[in-house]
Amino acid sequence: VEDLMKYLDPQYIDRMAVPDAVKLQFILAEEQFILSQAALLEQVHSLQPYLDSAHIKAVPDHAAKLQRLTQIHIQQQDQGEAVTENVRALLEDYNQMTLLLSKQFVQWDEMLARLEAARQVTPVAE
Repeated sequence: VEDLMKYLDPQYIDRMAVPDAVKLQFILAEEQFILSQAALLEQVHSLQPYLDSAHIKAVPDHAAKLQRLTQIHIQQQDQGEAVTENVRALLEDYNQMTLLLSKQFVQWDEMLARLEAARQVTPVAE
C-alpha cells in the first residue's frame, strides 16, 4: 500500500523526472521574485498589529451603519431633487406673474400718460 501511495503521488514523477540541479536552477531563476515576496511578507508581518486592531475588527459593524447612512443619503438626495423641482416651478410661476404685472403696470402707465396728456391739452377754465 505504501508503494502504491508513493506511485500515486503527483510529485513522485516530478522527483523522478526533474533532477535536483534543474530544481535549483528554477529556484535561482525566480530568486528576485522570491526575495520581493519575502520582503512583502515581512512588511505585512510588521503591520500585523494594525490589522488586528479594534478599528479593523469593527469594520463589519461600521459596514451595517454605512449601509443605513447610504440609504438615508439617497433618500435625502431624492428629497433635495424634489425640493429643487418645486423651487424651480415656483420661480417660473413668480417670473410669469412678474411679467404679467409688469405688462399691467406698463398699460396703466400708458393710460395714465394719455390721461395726463389729455388733461394738459384741454384748456383750463379760469
